[in-house]
Amino acid sequence: MKELNWDTPEKLRSLLDEIVSWKSMTLSEGERQFPAKLHAKLQSLAYFQKHPEHLTTHEADLRRKFLTAFYKHPEAKETICLISHFDTVNTEEYGVFEPLATQPEELTKVLREKLDEVQEDVRKDIESGEFLFGRGTMDMKMGLVMHMSLIEKASVESWPINLLLLTVPDEEVNSAGMRFAVPVLLELQKKHQFTYKLFLNSEPTFRQDPTDKSNYLYTGSIGKLLAASLFYGKETHAGEPLSGITSSYISSFMTREMEWNDLFQETVLGETTPLPVTLQQTDLRLHYSTQTPYRSSALYNIFLMKHSASEAFNIFKKVAETAAEKCNEAYEHICKKHNVEPIGKVKVIRYKELLAYAANKLGEDYINEVKADIHYNEAWDDREKSLRITDKLMIQCQELAPAIIVLLTPPYYPAVNSSGNKLIEDCTSFIATVAQNKFNLPIRRIHYFNGICDLSYVNYSGSAEGWNAFEENTPVWGDSYTLPFKEMQELNAPVLNVGPFGYDAHKRTERLNIKNAFEEFPVIMEELIHMVSKTE
Repeated sequence: MKELNWDTPEKLRSLLDEIVSWKSMTLSEGERQFPAKLHAKLQSLAYFQKHPEHLTTHEADLRRKFLTAFYKHPEAKETICLISHFDTVNTEEYGVFEPLATQPEELTKVLREKLDEVQEDVRKDIESGEFLFGRGTMDMKMGLVMHMSLIEKASVESWPINLLLLTVPDEEVNSAGMRFAVPVLLELQKKHQFTYKLFLNSEPTFRQDPTDKSNYLYTGSIGKLLAASLFYGKETHAGEPLSGITSSYISSFMTREMEWNDLFQETVLGETTPLPVTLQQTDLRLHYSTQTPYRSSALYNIFLMKHSASEAFNIFKKVAETAAEKCNEAYEHICKKHNVEPIGKVKVIRYKELLAYAANKLGEDYINEVKADIHYNEAWDDREKSLRITDKLMIQCQELAPAIIVLLTPPYYPAVNSSGNKLIEDCTSFIATVAQNKFNLPIRRIHYFNGICDLSYVNYSGSAEGWNAFEENTPVWGDSYTLPFKEMQELNAPVLNVGPFGYDAHKRTERLNIKNAFEEFPVIMEELIHMVSKTE
């Protein structure tokens, strides 16, 4: 039999070192170049030399691409889609070690000489020699390396099932890669006349708390909605504070109501979503002056399990109404105390309602011009653009103030879960048995992956009613951000996440367990593929 390139722990480690060295931070030039390098690497396999049409890069956005590598068995119809992302977060937190952040072997060696600069639990892991450090080692280039190995072995040994490797950019910010990949997955299915049997991601195991050392697999992924508010008060001179009302004052009530509000919390299958928090609060004035701040904004993180975007947005609006009610009550008390007339009551307005009001007052052409001007600025991301569009409209509709405008911004990750699906339950039991019997490695199931991942864009079970609020209240919808909801519904195979074990994703101490990654994980994954190929 032909000697394989990536079939031993040593070869896998060498491949990971190389893949990690290809710097690919989100929105960097390295991220744009990565698919071409990977394409060249996979071209070394005999299968893709014989079938070059099965190895393809596809256009995403911002000159970025995603890659598909398709191993097709001549008689197989069932297909496992192996999903990964190749972008990483930035590396500034490495400080003086930043030049080595994507050189795992060198970084690990240097850290052994700098034990006094890390906390105790990391020091123990360095001294043990059981971990490989570096940006992307854990999240999630080891998952991609594993998929490359599976594709190679399947093609050489003619495994009786199709494998489609999909690796995408931009998972860490907007998941643009996966959103652009969804229609391509459907095109490939139609072209090659196969059915998707399983969407298998290999994001790493994430700790449930700082002391957790357990291994997990995930039969779903938590959802996320990014809600936003624009606060509009009435400006005045700081010397006459009660002649207006500051947006800061209004927003303080919203912050108090949103932070850790358990109205959003869901408990499903014994697991509970983290509470919402404020991710950003910003004064929209660009310069200091003695004019009181009357325009500000905030972003709020909301996790989802069963809630649709529409359901979560309705809760968000009710929370805003509670905040406005408390704000009005406190404001009226202050006005009464100082014997001044209130300038008005704070009201809550959906973005959809503001847009309709502005269109009626200013005309559709004006709305389109505002959006075009803002989208022209490439320095602003979709969150900034969403807030600026809303602000521009509200500047022309200040008769609506004081007000809280509630809206949504990208990204939106629908929750997905396949717990209870027969194939997934069989896979869960099988993996736990193999890991325990072969490696004395206990693996526990978590129903919702808590790290957010691209599985959110397949096997979508929602309805138009569930996503309408997102389309109607996201200012950049249809321009710089869309979600292929209907196509996501068509990718209806179950989901599973099985990945390597490590710690501290997105930290400078990100590290991968060497034995698990290069000895245990490959065996578990290969046996899982064989098991799925034999399952009816």
